[in-house]
Amino acid sequence: MSGKDPVIVKVSGPLVVAENMHQAKMYEVVRVGEEGLVGEVIRLESGFASIQVYEETAGIGPGEPVELTGQTLSVELGPGLLETIYDGIQRPLKILEDKSGHFLARGIDADGLDHDRKWKFQPVARDGDTVNEGDVLGEVQETSLILHKIMVPVGVREAKVVSIKSGEFTVTDTVAVLDVKGKKQDIEMRQFWPIRNSRKVQNKRVPETPLRTGCRSIDMFFPLVKGGAGCIPGPFGSGKTVTQQTLAKYCDAQVIVYIGCGERGNEMTEVLSEFPHLIDPNTNEPLMRRTVMIANTSNMPVAAREASVYTGITIAEYYRDMGYHVALMADSTSRWAEAMREMSGRLEEMPGEEGYPAYLGSKTAEFYERAGAVDCLGSDDRQGSLTVIGAVSPPGGDLSEPVSQNTLRVTKTYWGLDKNLAYQRHFPAINWLKSYSLYTPNLEKYMKDNVSSDYWELRNKALSLLTEEAKLDEIVRLVGADALSVREKLVLLTAKSLREDYLYQDSFDPDDAYTPALKQYQMIKTILTLYEEGLKLADRDDFDFSKVEGLPSLQKIARVKDIELKDDDIAPFESLRAEVRKEVGAL
Repeated sequence: MSGKDPVIVKVSGPLVVAENMHQAKMYEVVRVGEEGLVGEVIRLESGFASIQVYEETAGIGPGEPVELTGQTLSVELGPGLLETIYDGIQRPLKILEDKSGHFLARGIDADGLDHDRKWKFQPVARDGDTVNEGDVLGEVQETSLILHKIMVPVGVREAKVVSIKSGEFTVTDTVAVLDVKGKKQDIEMRQFWPIRNSRKVQNKRVPETPLRTGCRSIDMFFPLVKGGAGCIPGPFGSGKTVTQQTLAKYCDAQVIVYIGCGERGNEMTEVLSEFPHLIDPNTNEPLMRRTVMIANTSNMPVAAREASVYTGITIAEYYRDMGYHVALMADSTSRWAEAMREMSGRLEEMPGEEGYPAYLGSKTAEFYERAGAVDCLGSDDRQGSLTVIGAVSPPGGDLSEPVSQNTLRVTKTYWGLDKNLAYQRHFPAINWLKSYSLYTPNLEKYMKDNVSSDYWELRNKALSLLTEEAKLDEIVRLVGADALSVREKLVLLTAKSLREDYLYQDSFDPDDAYTPALKQYQMIKTILTLYEEGLKLADRDDFDFSKVEGLPSLQKIARVKDIELKDDDIAPFESLRAEVRKEVGAL
């Protein structure tokens, strides 16, 4: 039987079973059927192979051939990744559209990189240099924002540069020749990497630098570090996609990888049509110049949905290895898990909780563990980071379901979106009572050194006031606000200001959509000044609290977000705080 050619014996949706597959290896890429559909071997058993096919399988049947390629599913890495929109297995959608129109033909293929475009290669290494894996051989100005580093491939050690060129080349041209233990090795500007294997690093570091997003509720209350992992769970319509798009636009990562995994076609169309026109507020250049997009909508083959997440994170690791800070947005990992569940069911594996495969937890952990702040391979002490932010779409907003629970186990920042806040038009709809960040200890020293020594004290005080407000709301509903003490009324007034004047942000207002760290601190300090000064009146039970509610400075606090912070001049904030102290003191 082993001498016969591989053929299909069974087709079950995206799962194809073939016989005579004795030469096949796990995760090997194969071509399925007369049309040569792209597939991947996911199970081997006594000459039979189960293959997940990344294209629509309608019309293929038993007896059709299966061709082995000898390669694992890999991405092509090199200049030209940025500004490109790919499908789940790194086929450029623009090229596919040019070949087959708006509806993609089956069996169609395209290279991940443009093999005809020439790039200006500037050598860094010189003839005779000894280089190791990760060392930079040369550089290419990929976009106006990103200098692409051409690195020695992983696995090459103690190699000598025989020759290195300078000039314009395609990604398939030889730009350098290395002598590796007596053997000549040609180096191109591209390299391949299997998507299911994390790229090698020299060392993982403890992340201690915040990922600046400009979102006040995230940066102040639930921060994320560069190299951290965060999740955004929330029910339908609570703003997961909008939050991720906002983070992609405003965060201070140098490279963005955005994965639309199983999202609705109209949502993904909106992203694809808007992103090319967005201007990066950090550089005033088009945002796409530092962005790679992976688009795999819910009507695309389910198996490709599972691959898209790995394709995106491998590209992200590649730019991290150049020493860049990379942020990856996966929207949403629930669709990825559903793809795993469907393939597991077709493989007739023993189901776990709610039908998900038993390995859901390990796959989720494996994905998020690829995040991190690292010392990159190479001798030039490059440091990079990969931050992973995954959206989770629990059915009915039920966070007890398996995908949410497995995600919460491995991520340290949780931004819980609340549909009630979304319906109240409070954006971002991050619920401050449910959300948390376990990265605050990592950032203690950074914030004290770079913002203010009392940064965490004010942050914790504001959070405690918001928590106390939730408890007092129950009392107000039962017996009314008149039964509250002066201090409790002051808590409600301050917490209301925190919610409406600080946590609410208008993403359509360019001045309010992004708030720098110093302004965030000055805003919250100004709001809390009202509370601290008002406490001096708390022991007067007969005090008429309406006098505090009528203070002229309250109107100015309500517009505190409109105060401009020019050249780090905090005088306008100090002036407003002095005004609050004077007015409360007069009472």
